[in-house]
Amino acid sequence: MKPVTPDAKLAAVVGSSPLPRTELTKKLWAYIKKNGLQDKKVRTQINADDALKAVFGGKAKVSMFEMTKLVSGHVS
Repeated sequence: MKPVTPDAKLAAVVGSSPLPRTELTKKLWAYIKKNGLQDKKVRTQINADDALKAVFGGKAKVSMFEMTKLVSGHVS
């Protein structure tokens, strides 16, 4: 896979070095799990902290599927 470069907002969560999209997703999920951001009742929902709100366009909650789309806007 071709490496992608996270922008400043996404770099606050996964780091700024270029990495394959698969690795970016792994790091994002590691961050979500480490900080307990997966909703306890609705497991497909992610509750954003301040760093993720910047990535999610200010949204407090997004679904896993929407998260993928929003993250795509922060890589080049």
